[in-house]
Amino acid sequence: MSLAKRCLALAPLIILMVAGCRKDDRSLVNWETYLGDKTSSQYSQLDQINRENVAQLEVAWIYRSGDAREDGRSQIQCNPIIIDSVLYGTSPRLKLLAVHASTGREIWRFDPAGSVDGEDGPSGVNRGVAYWTDGDDARLFFVAGPKLYAIDARTGSPTASFGENGTVDFHDGLDREVSDLFVSATSPGVVYRDLLIIGSRVSEGSDAAPGHIRAYDVRTGERAWIFHTIPHPGEYGYDTWPEDAWLKIGGANSWSGMSLDEKRGWVFIPTGSAAFDFYGGNRPGMNLFANSVLVLDAATGRRIWHYQTVHHDIWDRDLPAPPNLVRVTHNGRTRDAVAQITKSGYVFLLDRETGEPLFPVEERPVPASDLRGEQAWPTQPFPTKPPPFARQVFNPEDVTNLALESHDAVAKRLAEVRSAGQFVPPSEQGTIIFPGFDGGAEWGGAAFDPETGRLYVNSNEMPWILTMVDVSPQAGQLALSAGKYLYTVTCAACHGVDRRGDTQQIFPTLVDIDKRRSRREVLEILERGKGNMPSFGYLSKANRDALIAFLFDLSDDQAGLDEAELDDILQEPDIPYAHTGWHRFFDPEGYPAVKPPWGTLNAINLNTGEIDWTVPLGELPELTERGIPPTGTENYGGPVVTAGGLVFIAASKDEKFRAFDKATGDILWETTLPAGGYATPATYMLDGRQYVVIAAGGGKMGTDSRDAYVAFALPN
Repeated sequence: MSLAKRCLALAPLIILMVAGCRKDDRSLVNWETYLGDKTSSQYSQLDQINRENVAQLEVAWIYRSGDAREDGRSQIQCNPIIIDSVLYGTSPRLKLLAVHASTGREIWRFDPAGSVDGEDGPSGVNRGVAYWTDGDDARLFFVAGPKLYAIDARTGSPTASFGENGTVDFHDGLDREVSDLFVSATSPGVVYRDLLIIGSRVSEGSDAAPGHIRAYDVRTGERAWIFHTIPHPGEYGYDTWPEDAWLKIGGANSWSGMSLDEKRGWVFIPTGSAAFDFYGGNRPGMNLFANSVLVLDAATGRRIWHYQTVHHDIWDRDLPAPPNLVRVTHNGRTRDAVAQITKSGYVFLLDRETGEPLFPVEERPVPASDLRGEQAWPTQPFPTKPPPFARQVFNPEDVTNLALESHDAVAKRLAEVRSAGQFVPPSEQGTIIFPGFDGGAEWGGAAFDPETGRLYVNSNEMPWILTMVDVSPQAGQLALSAGKYLYTVTCAACHGVDRRGDTQQIFPTLVDIDKRRSRREVLEILERGKGNMPSFGYLSKANRDALIAFLFDLSDDQAGLDEAELDDILQEPDIPYAHTGWHRFFDPEGYPAVKPPWGTLNAINLNTGEIDWTVPLGELPELTERGIPPTGTENYGGPVVTAGGLVFIAASKDEKFRAFDKATGDILWETTLPAGGYATPATYMLDGRQYVVIAAGGGKMGTDSRDAYVAFALPN
């Protein structure tokens, strides 16, 4: 062979070596696991794309799935995995996809609805898939609707030996009857040996199923173990709930994914609040293991340790992302640690072996609740370091100053509600939640750079207003009809008390629904769910009839309900309060009520406990034209940090994809996507070329829905 030919033959290997990779190290070349690896690092050692050349990035390929919803309410939140030249991800309507990672050419797709282009199908979103192989057998696991699927990674067909023809019903195996309740999953599980360990998404109302953690045999689909996040009699933590809570209280689920320490054989699980989110009078106590970093033996489900970040949550302060398993230098020693980001804008940095905080955490007194029957916990934990990466209090001096009219309108409304920082209880007067229900940090996760010990996390700084309403029939104002009562406790949180939907157009208006849909169509949606709306099949026939009577402005008599059925509906509820909906606090122009920044990217030094830099994330052109510096925007989806000195993130409402200098926060490259990239990107190497790929599905914050995955690379 000539010297020239030998050089050409060695070129791919040389490129990989320059990029800091060994050709035989799959984990460095692939993006094999949700969020990069099982420690949830969101980090890549690839450095072919770096500070010096990132400005040259160009589109390498675009894949379009063809199934975005025309009504603008579909999304792609998926962080895809890339294994041996194939990208695996999901589409807006939850189809599982295999795409060639160098060309974007589709290899196969699996449709859980049974038809490629059908309108009907599982509701909700998906953020990723899990992968397992023993060499001859390779399987993908993902959840759509109430079913966990095992799919042959090579063919896209269900694996018949798993469960019932490749599926397991998530309703089964929760040690409680939940067949009529909503149970699904948005984030993938984590694979440990031959086990798939996975959490769930459940309702956040009084109808919630329990959020227990389960492990399944990857070959058979049989449940291997279960950990009760709402403890059963005799289990640790049982005394932090009422004695019958395990029979009727739900939530305390892990919807945001989990991390794995394979050496220790431990799985690290973030959990959410107990249900109902905003009232806990029926569940007095600390409520373990809600709102906890929960560490279990991955082989058996035995508890190792836990750390609760909110006691008796009545603010929906779910832990929103998998914890980062990190190594830090603390007091001159290298320590294995756990960094858990939160919606409130704090990072809890815990010793990985014991769960003890590395920096002091103070239990501080917090206000009591004035809602009937509520017993707010008297103290809450506050980390002293790192400082919060989002503002904590919306004070009068923080009111927007974009325009005098906006300032005055916001200041007037702010004076009418309660605003005094974290842990002010929900109220009928109205309570400011700041940072908002969507963070602070959210499900996109944080990226950890082992070279510097920095944690990169994007944040929202959006005030929301939570208003409670008394729905007890004795209160009088809501018991005008059985249907109105049911609407208030079941539907108003999303569609609004006035039935006009929400300001972000996520939940549609129900005003004049009789002009758009028949009673039969609405009944089918209640029973089966549609789009982002889960099934409300647990409602009795009488309840459904009464609810439809209200939506179609019929009387209780026209609904065909007798007096006994009406009395049954209107009896005193276990939870005497509902809330009026998820309301962002905007000014009259539609911008956040608080002074900018409204979205940020932050570099937090976990070695020192300090924030090294903070920059706005996102820009609104119409405000830039008015001479206003970049404000940042509300954002969804997380960052990826690389050895090339870069932080890649989309997430922002302006539908841009950016690369920041990880040392300074300077923007080194940006481009406009086909739609908002409300997902976490992935990066991988194939045939000597590094790619960065992002799902561009849009559909949040009132932006258009699309169906694209877009991959970028340096010129070939």
